[in-house]
Amino acid sequence: MLSLLALPNAYTLGGVRARSPARMGASPVMGWDMKTITPDGTLEQRVEGKTRKTWTFNDLSKDRVQVAVKSEGRPVKADIQLWIGPDWTPFTLKAYSEDGKERPIQALIGTRNKAAMIEVRNVGEYEFPFSAAANYADASMASKADPPAAHGERVDGGALRSFPLDAGSEKLEVVLNTDGKQLNARVELLNAPNNPKQTFEVFTNNGELNSLSVCFDTPDPGNTVRIVNLAPVEFPCYIHLNEM
Repeated sequence: MLSLLALPNAYTLGGVRARSPARMGASPVMGWDMKTITPDGTLEQRVEGKTRKTWTFNDLSKDRVQVAVKSEGRPVKADIQLWIGPDWTPFTLKAYSEDGKERPIQALIGTRNKAAMIEVRNVGEYEFPFSAAANYADASMASKADPPAAHGERVDGGALRSFPLDAGSEKLEVVLNTDGKQLNARVELLNAPNNPKQTFEVFTNNGELNSLSVCFDTPDPGNTVRIVNLAPVEFPCYIHLNEM
């Protein structure tokens, strides 16, 4: 077992006022899935291949946005970007899933307490649409992006680490952070040697303000998570894993 880890304001989306999950009667025990993000489905948007959708966030008192992407069983290939201001993109996440129904894309993204926009771009083919949603995270979910005070396992630039998962695990939460330097890393869920079922590749200029926080669903046994630090050797990152 791996054990390295352990609201009311509204915002505007496309001219429609949308409220946080807490006001829409969501359970106080929050989850990663799309139903948690948008219980009534109003924030969910269909994204056709080679197109994009955006969600706007203007509540400066909050700094965590929850994003989910799913399909009807087809592959998902998405680029998720955080925009702050007209031309600054401090966080990008390239995500792939072999099956967007069994293994949806689930992530938390920090907005740095600024007015921000989340873009989800479908970089797959026209035949592979998916659904996406984004919303401010509940406080209990937002805290998952904060790594514990103690450093996790250190991975120097250019190095990799692999961790086999327990056969009974249903989910794996992964947080990668730095001490304020850039974060450029790839996280892969393998179900056989060199057979990635799901992949996240992140780049941000500050891995402390914008740590990578994602959740893998693991419906099949025999999984391994592989983490590669793609940055130069002088930019280490720290791994925190929570297996459930």
